[in-house]
Amino acid sequence: MRPYKKPIGLLVLLQFLQTCAALYLPTLNAHIIDNGVVKGDTQYILLFGALMVGVSLAQVVCNMGAVYYGARTASALGRDMRAGVFDRVQSFSAREVGHFGAPSLITRTTNDVQQVQMLALMTFTLMASAPIMCVGGIVMALSLDVPLSGVLVAVVPTLGIGVTLLVRHLRPLFRSMQTRLDTVNRVLREQITGNRVIRAFVRDEYEKDRFRKSNEDLTEMSLATGRTLALMFPLVMTVVNLSSIAVVWFGAHRINSGGMAIGDLTAFLAYLMQIVMSVMMATFMFMMVPRAEVCAERIQEVLDTSSSVVPPAADASVSQLRTHGHLEIRSAGFRYPGAEEPVLKAVDLVARPGLTTAVIGSTGSGKSTLLGLVPRLFDVTEGEVLVGGVDVREIGPELLAKTVGLVPQKPYLFNGTVATNLRYGNPDATDEELWHALEVAQAKAFVAGLENGLDSPIAQGGTNVSGGQRQRLAIARTLVQRPEIYLFDDSFSALDYATDAALRAALARETASATVVIVAQRVATIRDADRIVVLDEGRVVGTGRHHELMAGNETYREIVLSQLTEAEAA
Repeated sequence: MRPYKKPIGLLVLLQFLQTCAALYLPTLNAHIIDNGVVKGDTQYILLFGALMVGVSLAQVVCNMGAVYYGARTASALGRDMRAGVFDRVQSFSAREVGHFGAPSLITRTTNDVQQVQMLALMTFTLMASAPIMCVGGIVMALSLDVPLSGVLVAVVPTLGIGVTLLVRHLRPLFRSMQTRLDTVNRVLREQITGNRVIRAFVRDEYEKDRFRKSNEDLTEMSLATGRTLALMFPLVMTVVNLSSIAVVWFGAHRINSGGMAIGDLTAFLAYLMQIVMSVMMATFMFMMVPRAEVCAERIQEVLDTSSSVVPPAADASVSQLRTHGHLEIRSAGFRYPGAEEPVLKAVDLVARPGLTTAVIGSTGSGKSTLLGLVPRLFDVTEGEVLVGGVDVREIGPELLAKTVGLVPQKPYLFNGTVATNLRYGNPDATDEELWHALEVAQAKAFVAGLENGLDSPIAQGGTNVSGGQRQRLAIARTLVQRPEIYLFDDSFSALDYATDAALRAALARETASATVVIVAQRVATIRDADRIVVLDEGRVVGTGRHHELMAGNETYREIVLSQLTEAEAA
């Protein structure tokens, strides 16, 4: 983060000068009344009047400068907080992202940061001058009349106690409000991303009720907070008005007894108003503090959360692999935090260049989790994963990303064009390389048919293309990267059999010298693999080629016969 010492130092200086000018004006006014108006000295009035105008202009200039630097510093603070949260979230593994949830992380990066930024802005523009004005006003009031200053003894503590009690009540309300805001964001996100499912099942009214309920919960909490906040200003104004009446009442008696001048009474009233105004500014700040405090705690939770996938230290990071394209998983186990049973248990797998290794198993057997261990979407909780003969936890992120290419089970495309998505793994790829990758991925025909070809727009998430087209573009994106190890996590599920067969044949030629690991549910996709690994409840229950497993592995045989006849499987 950038340092703020110079802007904050200048800001405090400007606020101090502005407050000193404000404190000096009532004294000048008292001099004009007592020495100019009472004596009828026009020249004296004009002289001190000009001085008052000069002091007022200096006050305006200082105030403008303070607001400028305050806004600049608060904006920089918000910028750096957003950058800090974003950087930390980018370092999270799938485990941490799942713990917080995407809607909550979005709220913390946007709304929560904005609340803290607003508090910082109000602090720099109001709170810096409030203590100076309050203390200065008390000192100036005491210099005018000590007995009358006894009113302040009752005013300031009363305001302080009242505001403190209200703020203590507000804090839990604001925390609940931010939590309910997370819920609204989550429901809204689900309804936007799941719009097709909602329409397909005609669940519009049900989803409207869900959103209405979460929206009403947020509204109720906001109203409860607003009702508490509504007590602030009536409390302050009541104390202000009563204190003004008390000053005028006791001040009149002081003037009548000759212990106080008329100008001093007007100056005392002005100082009283400045003291109360400073307390009101502090009150306004205290209204914002509970919510900003809750938001700051939520931001701090993200910043204090360390990723379970930690990159190796720069001096300990491996810069060169011992072998190329070699993948080995040794006795790997993985357990989610708090889970009773591990997802993977003592899994062993070896994949070599020029060979295709397939992983198959029933739903929930841990196939995707196993593949996610290789590019370090999360780390093993026991055992080790070796890429090129080196533990992945010792390989730098950039080297690992160049070596391993993953096509996830649910491919995601970014807002942009076909070309920008394909160049995601290799920004320097030429158009010829992009078209070649599309040809291998069986996506060249449909991209060429688009109005702008490679420059055709892609919506966020790839929602403007079909599921099969998304999968083929994701495969092409990995081909452009040209890694040594290809990981396909059920990446052919949305393709028809003809496209699937053509794509696998083209891939076999393209990745002939690379290591290929395929996770699939469809037996036809993996039956020709050089080596098939069968997973069941997180354990390896069989390894071999198709005909070997059909003859000797009951789990594999059940999976195959659930999709093919005995004759087709032979």
